[in-house]
Formats: sequence, C-alpha cells, structure tokens
Amino acid sequence: MCRWAAYIGEPIFVEDIVTKPSESLIRQSRHARMGKTEVNGDGFGLAWYGERHFPGQFRDIHPAWSDQNLRSLSAQIRSGHFLAHVRASTETATSRNNCHPFTYGRWSFMHNGQVGGFGRFRREVDMMIPDALYDHRMGATDSEALFLLAIANDLDADPKAAVERATGQLEALAREAGSAPYVHMTAAISDGDHLYAVRYASDGDPPTLYHERHGDGRVVVSEPLDDQTRDWAEIPLHSWAEITPGGVDAEKFVPQG
Repeated sequence: MCRWAAYIGEPIFVEDIVTKPSESLIRQSRHARMGKTEVNGDGFGLAWYGERHFPGQFRDIHPAWSDQNLRSLSAQIRSGHFLAHVRASTETATSRNNCHPFTYGRWSFMHNGQVGGFGRFRREVDMMIPDALYDHRMGATDSEALFLLAIANDLDADPKAAVERATGQLEALAREAGSAPYVHMTAAISDGDHLYAVRYASDGDPPTLYHERHGDGRVVVSEPLDDQTRDWAEIPLHSWAEITPGGVDAEKFVPQG
C-alpha cells in the first residue's frame, strides 16, 4: 500500500506537508502507522498547480526519505493546490512510469490500494482503454488504468460518475477472476480548481483517510501528519468527497458495473 497527501487553499510551501510535520509524508515513507506496509520506499511523486492550467509533475524511483531533490523542491515550490505520494508496490515494478501522481491535461490523480488479481486481467483492462488515450498508458499499474478509464468515462463532464464507472469496471473483472479483496482504494483527483477524494472497499475494510484544516486551507491524508489523531476527521467509508478550504462535502460512492 501507499501513503498520500493533498492540499487545497492559500499557497503554502510543499514542505509544510511533505517534510516538516512530525509525521510528514516523508516520515510515513519509512514508518507508516496505519498502512498495511510500514515502509513505502518504491518511489514518490508530486503534482502541483501554479501559473498554468495544467499541473507540474516530479516523480522518481528513489525512496522519498533519501532524495535531496525532493527536499529541495519542496522547500521552493509554493502552491495552493498539490498532490504528493509515496509508493509501496503491490504487483508492478519500481519504475518512474509507475509512480504517482499520474497526469493528463489539467487532471492529476493518485491512489492507495489495489484491484485484486489485477495481473491476471491486465491485458483485458488495457484493451478497454480507448486508442486515443492509450498513448498515455506509460506504466503497468491498476492505478494508472483506473485513471485512464475514468477519463474515458468522461471525467471532464462528471468526475464522480466517471470514477464510479471506472471502479465498477475493474471491480467486475476482479470478481469474475475471484480475486478478493476486489477493490481497496483511496484516491485523490484534481483538475486544478477542484479537489476530490474517494474512500471505498468492496469488503467494507478500506484504507484510512483523514482531513483537517491547515492554516487557510485543508489537507486530506492517508494518515494524520502528527500524533493528535483525535483532532483529524475521518472521511467516511464508501464516500466521494469534494475537499475545499472550508471543509469536506461527502456523498455516497457507488461503483457502477
């Protein structure tokens, strides 16, 4: 499993989330407290929005805790909207193309979780990605496939419905393959103006996901950035949430087959 954090609000330095807190994302890359794996050392990535309508992106395969470029960039990049991720691989290789966040046009996406038995039907999933999008299938992960399927399901027009349909497509294949747990996921999706988060599990036992006010903005995270867990609000199970500086507006997330 992986750990991730996303922020929306008044511009802050990325290091305020990624490196500075006592339980920062870099700390979680070595000592995650709430994930299935304590160490998340199979790469990292950032996607951030600034002066342009599309996100900047930086990804690498080094463990986040040992990459000085990440620390340097985090101390210099100031943004009001960014996504950050540290990876623990499940079935696929440690490569830059498999590192999150993934981007397409104005969209950015990152994911924690798994689609059960994905390796057994990966080819079938790849064939579901339209030709016009397949050039953007750079890696081999279920996460990138989910993102591209959401785009194919008209992410621009209705983000929630698009992700529900994409999740439903993958869950149906996992169920057909008999690979429980079929879907475990938290995800963050952004177009630079809006930030959305998903928390879902087909067996009712999803990865953790929390949010809290952070200065003049809001942060949503796989696990709290400090040891005051009681001060962090949990995003409910089976939720689609729009994250704004003022709070979280959550509604039911129901994958569509």
